[in-house]
Amino acid sequence: MVLKLKEDSRRKFIWSEISYLSKWWDIIDIQKKDAVKSLIENGQLEIVTGGWVMPDEATPHYFALIDQLIEGHQWLENNIGVKPRSGWAIDPFGHSPTMAYLLNRAGLSHMLIQRVHYAVKKHFALHKTLEFFWRQNWDLGSVTDILCHMMPFYSYDIPHTCGPDPKICCQFDFKRLPGGRFGCPWGVPPETIHPGNVQSRARMLLDQYRKKSKLFRTKVLLAPLGDDFRYCEYTEWDLQFKNYQQLFDYMNSQSKFKVKIQFGTLSDFFDALDKADETQRDKGQSMFPVLSGDFFTYADRDDHYWSGYFTSRPFYKRMDRIMESHLRAAEILYYFALRQAHKYKINKFLSSSLYTALTEARRNLGLFQHHDAITGTAKDWVVVDYGTRLFHSLMVLEKIIGNSAFLLILKDKLTYDSYSPDTFLEMDLKQKSQDSLPQKNIIRLSAEPRYLVVYNPLEQDRISLVSVYVSSPTVQVFSASGKPVEVQVSAVWDTANTISETAYEISFRAHIPPLGLKVYKILESASSNSHLADYVLYKNKVEDSGIFTIKNMINTEEGITLENSFVLLRFDQTGLMKQMMTKEDGKHHEVNVQFSWYGTTIKRDKSGAYLFLPDGNAKPYVYTTPPFVRVTHGRIYSEVTCFFDHVTHRVRLYHIQGIEGQSVEVSNIVDIRKVYNREIAMKISSDIKSQNRFYTDLNGYQIQPRMTLSKLPLQANVYPMTTMAYIQDAKHRLTLLSAQSLGVSSLNSGQIEVIMDRRLMQDDNRGLEQGIQDNKITANLFRILLEKRSAVNTEEEKKSVSYPSLLSHITSSLMNHPVIPMANKFSSPTLELQGEFSPLQSSLPCDIHLVNLRTIQSKVGNGHSNEAALILHRKGFDCRFSSKGTGLFCSTTQGKILVQKLLNKFIVESLTPSSLSLMHSPPGTQNISEINLSPMEISTFRIQLR
Repeated sequence: MVLKLKEDSRRKFIWSEISYLSKWWDIIDIQKKDAVKSLIENGQLEIVTGGWVMPDEATPHYFALIDQLIEGHQWLENNIGVKPRSGWAIDPFGHSPTMAYLLNRAGLSHMLIQRVHYAVKKHFALHKTLEFFWRQNWDLGSVTDILCHMMPFYSYDIPHTCGPDPKICCQFDFKRLPGGRFGCPWGVPPETIHPGNVQSRARMLLDQYRKKSKLFRTKVLLAPLGDDFRYCEYTEWDLQFKNYQQLFDYMNSQSKFKVKIQFGTLSDFFDALDKADETQRDKGQSMFPVLSGDFFTYADRDDHYWSGYFTSRPFYKRMDRIMESHLRAAEILYYFALRQAHKYKINKFLSSSLYTALTEARRNLGLFQHHDAITGTAKDWVVVDYGTRLFHSLMVLEKIIGNSAFLLILKDKLTYDSYSPDTFLEMDLKQKSQDSLPQKNIIRLSAEPRYLVVYNPLEQDRISLVSVYVSSPTVQVFSASGKPVEVQVSAVWDTANTISETAYEISFRAHIPPLGLKVYKILESASSNSHLADYVLYKNKVEDSGIFTIKNMINTEEGITLENSFVLLRFDQTGLMKQMMTKEDGKHHEVNVQFSWYGTTIKRDKSGAYLFLPDGNAKPYVYTTPPFVRVTHGRIYSEVTCFFDHVTHRVRLYHIQGIEGQSVEVSNIVDIRKVYNREIAMKISSDIKSQNRFYTDLNGYQIQPRMTLSKLPLQANVYPMTTMAYIQDAKHRLTLLSAQSLGVSSLNSGQIEVIMDRRLMQDDNRGLEQGIQDNKITANLFRILLEKRSAVNTEEEKKSVSYPSLLSHITSSLMNHPVIPMANKFSSPTLELQGEFSPLQSSLPCDIHLVNLRTIQSKVGNGHSNEAALILHRKGFDCRFSSKGTGLFCSTTQGKILVQKLLNKFIVESLTPSSLSLMHSPPGTQNISEINLSPMEISTFRIQLR
C-alpha cells in the first residue's frame, strides 16, 4: 500500500479497522510509519470510522460499541494523530440507528451503509432517497442528524458498484483478467486497457456510471473499488490503478462527455456531496430527506432473511455480556484504586501490569464485536480463537477486580505492598475453559471468620441477593459491624436428584451502596439465623436427602405455586408457568411458558449461520416421559426447576422488598448438541391484546416499535433483541428482559417468542462454507416483568417511538450487572478491612446510567494517565408507569448532576466535556461544575480525581 500510493499522488485508498492496522503498525519501522503519516496528511490515505472493528449492529450492546470506538480512536490519536470524519459500514447484516447516533456523538459528520433489504433499496432508489439525514426516532429537533449514503445494489464488490449491470461492471475488476485465479461469473472477462480499446471501454463504463447516478439527487457519484481479501499483492495494485487511470485520463480529456472523474477517499466524496448541496442549504433547505428508523431484518434475495444470526452461537453471545459487565466493573474499580494508590504511593499497584492487561481485555472485547464474531458467523476454529481471547481476558479482569477491590477496602493502605497476591480477593465464579459454563468456587469455612466482600457495579443503591457455595451447612454471616444476617441454606445439586455432600449454597440479602463494596464475615457455627430450604420433588425421588426436608410426590394434582409479596405464580404438572397473579390488584393473567422446535425447509436453500429458513410454524416440544420437577421453598428465594431432555428450565422468585422481587427470573440451560437441523424456542403466551404490534430494543440503547406482517414470510418477522422485548395493550405491558442477544418475534397476539439455540448441518451459501454444529451447553437468562399501564391514548400507540418504564430499565441493569461476591483466598488473622467502600455521595438519579469510567492511556508509552473518560447515559423512560412502591431508592433530577455532590472519597480536580470517543473537545472547553443531560443523551467527560 505504502509503495503503491507513493508511486502516484493521484491514487487513493481507505482503511477501516484499527485492530488489524495496529498489528501491522507494531512490526513496521519508523520510516514506514512516517510514510503512512504523510500519505494521510496529503489525503491519499484515509482512515474511515476508525473503530477497533467494523462491528455488527444487531447483536452488540452499546457499551461494547462505544468501547471499541474509543479503543480505535485513542489508538489513532496516540500513534498517528488523525481523527476520522466519515463512517464506512459495508458488511454488517442490517443497520442500526444506534450506530448513527454514536458516530454523530463521536464527531463524524457522514456515514455509508450497504446491507439493506433489497426491496428497501429499490424503494429508496425509486424516490432518490439513498442519501438522507438519518435522525433518531426520539429526536424532536435535528441534533442527531448525520448524512448517510446507502449503496444501491446487491453487494460491495466491483461487479455491483459501477452501475446496475454486474455483467459489465465485472469487466472493470482488473484482478479478474484472463489467466488470474478467478474470472467473471457472467462469462465476459475484463480487457486490459490500451489506446486501441480505451474509447469503447470508457464509454461502456461511463454508461453504467450515468445510469447509477440517476438514482441520486446530485451529480456527485461514488464507485467503490474493492472486495474481500484484495490489494494483498503488488500486481493487483498495478492492474487496478493503471487501467483505471487510463480510463480516467481519456474520460477527462473528452469535453463532450461532461464528466470529471478521479480516485478519491470517502471524505473526498462526502466533501463534494456537501458542496453540491451547499446552494440548497444556504436557502435553509437541504436537498436530502430526513429519515428515522432501522434497517432490520435484512434480506439479500428471495425470502432469504438474515434472522438466524440474531441467535447463532448463543453461548458466546452470553459470554460477551458477562465479559462486558466484568470489564465495566474492572474499569471503575481500577480507576478508583489507581487514584488511591497514587495518593498513598502504593508502588506495587502503580507499577503493576494491570493497565496493560486491561487494554488487552478492551481489545479482545472490541474484536468480538466484529460482524463475523458476535454474530456467530465465523468458522469453528476462528470461534475457538475468539472464545479463547474472551476467556483469557475474563480471568485477567477477575484479577484486576480482585486487586483493585482489595486495595480500596484495605484498612491500612500502606500495608498493601506486604500482602502477596494470594490474599487478594477472588471472585466466586470460575470458568474452566473457553467453552464451558462458569462454576461456583466453594469457600472453605472454619471457626475463624472469613471475609466476604460484595461489589455493586451499579450507580444505584441496591438490595440484592448474594449466593455463595460454602463447605458447611452450619454457617453464620455477620455484617462488618457484627450484626447477624438472615441466611437461606440450600442444597447444591450434583445431578437432577443427587445432593452434594461437600457443598452448600448460602443466600442472603445484601444492601450495597452505589459502585460500592460491602464487607461481611462468614464462619462455621450453629446459628438461629440460617433457614434450610425445603423441597418437593415430582416424578422422581432423592435417596439421601441429608439435612434437607424433601417430599417426594407422585402426582401434581393440587398444582404448583410460588409467591412473594408482589406476585403469585401457578405452574402445570410439567413445571411450566401458566399464570401470574399480581398482588397489588388481585388480577389473574395468563402467562404461559412453552418450548417449541423449528425445522428447516425442504427446499434447496436451508437455514445456516446467517439465514433462518424454517419449514413452517414451530412444532410444540414433545417429551416421551414427563419431566422431573423440583420445587424449592426458601426464606430468601423460591423456585421451580423442570428437567427436559434439551433444556433445564428454572423459574425463580426473590423474597426481596424492592426491584429484585417484582419480576420473575427465568433461566434455561439449553443442550441441543445431538439434534439435527433444529432450533429451540421459548414462547410466552399471554392474554394481552397486542394484536400485531411488539417492541424490541436496539443495542440496549433504544426501543424500536415492530409490526408482525402476515404478508411476509415467518423469518422476516424475527428481529434482534439485545436486552428486551415487550408487548402491550391499553391496560398492561409484558416485558421479556434478556441477559444475552437473541432473535425474537411476536407471531400471534399476546405472544413473545425467543429463539435460544440452533444447530444446522449445512452452509447457507453466504461465505462461511460450513454449518453450525459446534453447539455448547448454553445458559440463557431472562426476567419476565408484568406492569400495569395507565392513561393510555391509543392514537399515541401508533407512534414510531416507545420507552421502557424506569422499573424495566433498572431491572435490566440489575440482571446485566449482577453483584460480585469475592472472598479472600486464605484467611489471614492480621488482615483488617474497612466495613465498606462507598465512592458516591448518593445514588445517581434513577434515569442516569454510568456507562463507564475508563482510565485514559498516557500520551507516551502504553501506561495509564491520571485521567479517565466518564461516560453517562440519561435513559428515556415512559413516565406513565407509576414508580411508587417499586423500591427505587433514587429520584430523577431533569438530567442535572452537581459535580461537587457526586463523589465521596475523592476530589474532582477537573471535569471537562468531550466528544463521545475523546477525539474532540468542544471549543472553549473549561471545567464544569454541573452536568446537564437531555433524555437519551450519551455524553463523555474527561475527569481527573485525587
